[in-house]
Amino acid sequence: MKQFRTLDDVDVKGKRVLLRVDLNVPMENGRVTDTTRLERIAPTILELSAKGGKVILLAHFGRPKGRDPKESLKPVAAALSQVIKKEIAFAGDCIGEAAEKAIAAMKDGDVLCLENTRFHKEEEKNDPAFVASLAKLGDIWVNDAFSAAHRAHASTEGLGHKLPAYAGRTMQAELDALNKALEAPTKPVIAIIGGAKVSTKIDLLENLVSKVDALVIGGGMANTFLHAQGAGVGKSLAEKDLATTALRIVEKAAAANCAIILPVDAVVAFQFAANSPSHAYGLDAIPPDGMILDVGPQSVARIRAAIDDAATLVWNGPLGAFEMTPFDRGTVLAARHAAERTRAKKLISVAGGGDTVAALNQAGVAADFTYVSTAGGAFLEWMEGKPLPGVEILKVRYLGMK
Repeated sequence: MKQFRTLDDVDVKGKRVLLRVDLNVPMENGRVTDTTRLERIAPTILELSAKGGKVILLAHFGRPKGRDPKESLKPVAAALSQVIKKEIAFAGDCIGEAAEKAIAAMKDGDVLCLENTRFHKEEEKNDPAFVASLAKLGDIWVNDAFSAAHRAHASTEGLGHKLPAYAGRTMQAELDALNKALEAPTKPVIAIIGGAKVSTKIDLLENLVSKVDALVIGGGMANTFLHAQGAGVGKSLAEKDLATTALRIVEKAAAANCAIILPVDAVVAFQFAANSPSHAYGLDAIPPDGMILDVGPQSVARIRAAIDDAATLVWNGPLGAFEMTPFDRGTVLAARHAAERTRAKKLISVAGGGDTVAALNQAGVAADFTYVSTAGGAFLEWMEGKPLPGVEILKVRYLGMK
């Protein structure tokens, strides 16, 4: 069911379009080091420009406490200009005279980037007066920043109360992919959840066991579950105080007919360092002075078999210490198998989270997944089943206009 309006539902010619985008990209020495997020927003910017809209970019960068030249969007706008192969003008503020003059000078199809919205503390407070100052700069608001949709800030949610609201193409693609992954998936559904700590993903695990048919738990968080079930984990990272939480999640999964797939063997080293001597052990033989740094070969075989049984895969977090060879092996093998199934049209695969994207890039398969989200915190909160303010306002505005 359609839940929000998109660019298909509006004529932007001659209109001032306040376009909220994600320009929070990695920088080193004043240069953008990864243009992935810029490439993602390019289609929306170019479409609005081609249709004769005056495209006014709103975004934050970093966590400035007031105006800080080191966190200016000016160099990001220059990098974005190269990505879209079109000139982007820049205004030294996102409200007031500087913004108003720059917008007044725009012609249809022009693109303008306003300065970091977080230079004003009122942005994060969703201050009504600040929202009004932004709103008077535009005729419509397009939200194309799913990655900031979990924040109820002025430019990510507040503007939706003041202006006609639409989802940009990046937002639309993200919501379509996520809907296919968990809201209305092709079953059976498997989730692979990894990472270091259970404590950061309790809400996520508790939500998923009621939505998926099988849940693979890997990474350091698997050690907490193994410890809770009585396995010796040596000197491995494990949150032993969360054993009862882990058991509660296992019980909840059983009640929901969700199979929990934990490692059955592990790659163990005695030093937390790349290329440390390592060996695969069964769970009944983990050395007391050893550290589990990856899933073992039998566990990888089980995960591959579980992927073979699934029609939809949702992935967040690596299965081991993937940033160090050879402890990336389990993650890489599982990712390549999922990619192979996706290429063969036998699997819908959706992945997200910073470490997950890095791991899929390391395995060379990010482009083969059905959808890879760069949204980080918003992706995680969506997987936890939490409403995202920047998405909810689009739904409310859509329902109000029908």
